[in-house]
Amino acid sequence: MIEFLSKIPIKDIIDIILVGFFLYETYLLVKKTGTRAIFMGVLAFIAIWIIVSHVFQLRMLGAIMDRFISVGFILLVVVFQKEIREFLQALGSNKGIRFIANLFDVKKNNTDEDLKSVMPVVMAAMDMSKRKEGALIAVEQTVSLDTFVETGEMLNADISARLIENIFFKNSPLHDGAMIISGKKIKAAGCILPVSQDQTIPKYLGLRHRSGLGLSQETDAKIIIVSEETGKISMAHQGELILGISAERLQQELVAK
Repeated sequence: MIEFLSKIPIKDIIDIILVGFFLYETYLLVKKTGTRAIFMGVLAFIAIWIIVSHVFQLRMLGAIMDRFISVGFILLVVVFQKEIREFLQALGSNKGIRFIANLFDVKKNNTDEDLKSVMPVVMAAMDMSKRKEGALIAVEQTVSLDTFVETGEMLNADISARLIENIFFKNSPLHDGAMIISGKKIKAAGCILPVSQDQTIPKYLGLRHRSGLGLSQETDAKIIIVSEETGKISMAHQGELILGISAERLQQELVAK
């Protein structure tokens, strides 16, 4: 094995490493933007094309798939135009070590800072729970929620318990929609979320719970739901709905990576 590796030219080894790095970073990009399913579908199509055209050498089917491959680059640009634009903007705005750190996703342990940013959310949820004020708050994780941000009113405000409570006050024009928190900012409010069609959801749960679960099925966001009928706090994450969650548990779930 060692002798075989020693015969491989160094430039080929570098080439393999760079290709692997490129594919890994591409996967991270599509995972973050929520287009992982499309990316995996493209890879599956390429694999099928290789098997059909080069392994079994099926001429007619291979010719049809060759046509799709020939225009595949243009189709990918159309599908991923937003992600490509964001990548090029990031490439042009980051320099040196900062850019390299972003590529390798270098992160520091910011548990204390994370706790400070989630505490106002937890406190607001507790206060609204006592007053039985309905609320729907989505906390962005690795998958971007920009698509849903665009359906609401842009705020880009610092996270504040008082601001959260004012937005979900019954007479507020934004209280019926969802609030989206990204990083340390309240990015938007009054947003529209996808409604889950899961038939196992209890009938007594309303639109807020179904919307929270729906978003958790499409992204990795953590969604907090405060029931207007019972005042109970629930949380949706990764397609699961936790009903009647305590403040301590909510804090732990929000801080957890």
